[in-house]
Amino acid sequence: MAKQKKAPRPKAVTPKGFRDYFGAEVTQRAEMLRTIAGVYHRYGFEALESSAVETVEALGKFLPDVDRPNEGVFAWQEADVPGGGAGDWLALRYDLTAPLARVYAQHRNELPTPYRRYAMGPVWRNEKPGPGRFRQFYQCDADTVGSGSVAADAEICAMLADTLEAVGIPRGYYVVRVNNRKVLNGVLEAMGLAEDEERSAAVMRTIDKFDKVGEAGVRELLGKGRLDASGAYIDGVGLTEEQAEPVIALLTARTRLNEIGPDQDPAISYNTVVLNTLSQLVPATGEGMKGVEELMQIANLLAAQGYGPDRIVIDPSVVRGLGYYTGPVFEAELTFEITDEKGRPRQFGSVAGGGRYDDLVKRFTGQEVPATGVSIGVDRLLAALHAKGRMQAETQGPVVVTVMDRDRMADYQAMVAELRNAGIRAEVYLGNPKNFGNQLKYADKRNSPVAIIEGGDEKEKGIVQIKDLVLGAKIAETASLEEWKDRPSQFEVPRDQMVAKVQDILKGQGQ
Repeated sequence: MAKQKKAPRPKAVTPKGFRDYFGAEVTQRAEMLRTIAGVYHRYGFEALESSAVETVEALGKFLPDVDRPNEGVFAWQEADVPGGGAGDWLALRYDLTAPLARVYAQHRNELPTPYRRYAMGPVWRNEKPGPGRFRQFYQCDADTVGSGSVAADAEICAMLADTLEAVGIPRGYYVVRVNNRKVLNGVLEAMGLAEDEERSAAVMRTIDKFDKVGEAGVRELLGKGRLDASGAYIDGVGLTEEQAEPVIALLTARTRLNEIGPDQDPAISYNTVVLNTLSQLVPATGEGMKGVEELMQIANLLAAQGYGPDRIVIDPSVVRGLGYYTGPVFEAELTFEITDEKGRPRQFGSVAGGGRYDDLVKRFTGQEVPATGVSIGVDRLLAALHAKGRMQAETQGPVVVTVMDRDRMADYQAMVAELRNAGIRAEVYLGNPKNFGNQLKYADKRNSPVAIIEGGDEKEKGIVQIKDLVLGAKIAETASLEEWKDRPSQFEVPRDQMVAKVQDILKGQGQ
């Protein structure tokens, strides 16, 4: 009889496009989520936790054709329904907005109107991964459903600015930029393209490249075309210079600060100048002017609350999601420089975005339901804080109570309980206590600030040894011990003073 082959061992490897998160990363994210939730809660938003799984029909967005119903999402089909018929297609949510539309449509009779909710959690996208781009990532959303007032849009912008400052991005290092889809529609109307869906879509795709190719590149792409960096020729939209000019004026409106008079304060006049420029680009009546008026209202509402152009600006070059949003569009950009993987300086870029989407709930109800909201990319925001040096790569570990005598575990557990009851993070070493050096190595790996030692001699004398591991590490790194001779890193204290001494050491370490 042939010998049965053993089943191969599974490979211990993270699936492509995913990653594992450890200690400090998880702790820091949780703290950031708590901080963001605190701001959202202060603004009157209520928490919502919806299912991570939705029907593909409810998600809707990634359904380009019936042959590939799972395009862009991680999807599967349930088993056939008893009695005949195929089971439903289900998918992991790709964002937190599509589930909100389903929740509101399903429970709208029980929910207040407007419904103001925030939601936080992972989302999944079945897309090609890349550097810093993963198939699972966290989002942190806040939305108002059921209000068509631009005051709701202005509130989202103010809350976004407050959130960035709350998590540690100081004023001057970020800007919330605001545009309006209706203004672009008005510009397309002025260009005679309002009824030409194909060319209008091509113009919007070209506008989306403004940050990459600049004004000159956009001019070429709106016209005959241009050579890209690789030498390939990209066909243009085919507009004349005269047709293209309103788009260029739209994208560069933010730079027209030379219209501000010498006696005017730019901090006050900035948004006014941009809005005046926009009003000249669209027909005096129609959707475009309505968009300009909405931006004026948003600017005035924000100014009344103390949010000036130093924090929130009207910026017609914001083009994110213009095919999705129906009115105001927002984007939060971090303005400080970082160094990329090739050592080149560059701005960090966008960490949040959103806008008004009045058509999403209509898919379920058949009736237009106004809605506006914002989504913060938590992982990008954490990366920004690390890049700016405002967050340490590691967090402090627990105080470690070492084990000198395994038969006295109850004593050590009593010690750690005292520390915990005093609000100090602490643990007893639970590995093999035979080698004391390994216990200190363990404490180093945990990034522990303090180790506590009580052997038989210490027990008999009623004392404990307390080792300042942070100071000890500094001394070990120093060639000369002279500067440390008056600062011992290990202390002998009475057993009943253990907690007080640990508190004193942690305070000295800045904890």
